[in-house]
Amino acid sequence: MSQSELYVSLDIGSSSVKVLIGEMANKSLHVIGVGNVKSNGIRKGAIVDIDATVQSIKKAVDQAERMIGKSIHEVVLGIPANKAALHPVKGVVAVNSENREITDDDLDRVLEAAQVISIPPERELVNIIPEQYIVDHLDEIKDPRGMIGIRLEMDGTMVTTSKTILHNVLRCVERAGLQIRDIYVQPLVAGYVALTEDEKNHGTACIDIGGGSTSIAVFQDGHLTASSVIPVGGDHVTKDLSIVLKTPTDQAEKIKLEYGHAFYDDASEDELFEVEVIGSDSKEQYSQKYISEIIGVRLEELFELILDELYRLGYQDLPGGVVLTGGMAKLEGLPELARHIMQTRVRVYVPEFIGVREPQYTTAVGLIQYAYMEDMFYGNVGSGGALSESAHVEPEPQHQQPKKQKQPKQSGEGVVTKAKKMFDRFFE
Repeated sequence: MSQSELYVSLDIGSSSVKVLIGEMANKSLHVIGVGNVKSNGIRKGAIVDIDATVQSIKKAVDQAERMIGKSIHEVVLGIPANKAALHPVKGVVAVNSENREITDDDLDRVLEAAQVISIPPERELVNIIPEQYIVDHLDEIKDPRGMIGIRLEMDGTMVTTSKTILHNVLRCVERAGLQIRDIYVQPLVAGYVALTEDEKNHGTACIDIGGGSTSIAVFQDGHLTASSVIPVGGDHVTKDLSIVLKTPTDQAEKIKLEYGHAFYDDASEDELFEVEVIGSDSKEQYSQKYISEIIGVRLEELFELILDELYRLGYQDLPGGVVLTGGMAKLEGLPELARHIMQTRVRVYVPEFIGVREPQYTTAVGLIQYAYMEDMFYGNVGSGGALSESAHVEPEPQHQQPKKQKQPKQSGEGVVTKAKKMFDRFFE
């Protein structure tokens, strides 16, 4: 494994908490450990019970640890898009070196310069995403290092989120005995892996339909340009089935997964199944066609809400269409219904990695690949230590080995380091 790097991602969702252990070698991901447990204490992407969430994280971590026989102590964390906001930023610096060659130090300083904007006290910086570098008015540069110039500029997007939401997530991760390697907003990394380069450039919406909420990420010209969250997801479909069929919630969820169909026109009338009735020993019989009408009504409403939100964000037309992912994306008939309501091209993204070939793992996979991409760019591959040899040993409390004692990344890291130091101060 000398030529590979291990990453652990932590995706805290409303319906499940997912932990992925991935080995990145030659830009390829090999998933070697997976933990997936039902989440407790989370509603619509926000934490409502710290203790319950901590227990869910610990269970998911334990599952993943058992698969590889090692202990996890450092994760790449995905935070929900609830209350996240995107702000355009610009940094400008003079090139430092005597020969005017742009170095890692210049990249670090231009990222710092981009942060010098006023952020409301109730908000917290998550990331700055560089969009382009400009050297002496020559723009559209992806990596200016090695170029000669006098003035270096950077156009980018600052991601901020609610301080309350962020600190509650960080508190849960800390209490689960984990350190944080990097933090990213979930729609950014989901879109990064789910969309092709052409889709990111042309203008495409990545729609992640989870249990408690649906997140929208719009990419244009290769960058994330807008994100939003709608508090409707797969759990609402389950609740509708439970109420109409008069069956327990766990049975309704099972029916949705085994027999559910989103598009009424394509559902089967011949496929019949029995359903337990609450407060009765008898069972009722229903067809897939019948439940597809219940499911379809809720999902039609969801896609209409998505259209309204896209219009509100200023996107009346998306040349790249829509890419669906998230736990609900595997529901039969969903792309057909989305095409019918949204009148655009629709496809479903499913990660193509052994052990995680389900759309619910898109964000967890994206966290690893995005963190690796950033580490490659800044020359930080090999600086992490996500695992230790002993398995099933509770990691020591966070203060025993603070993140700031972790071997520092090389210069050029910029925003991520600043964000980590800020989080460290919060926990001191």
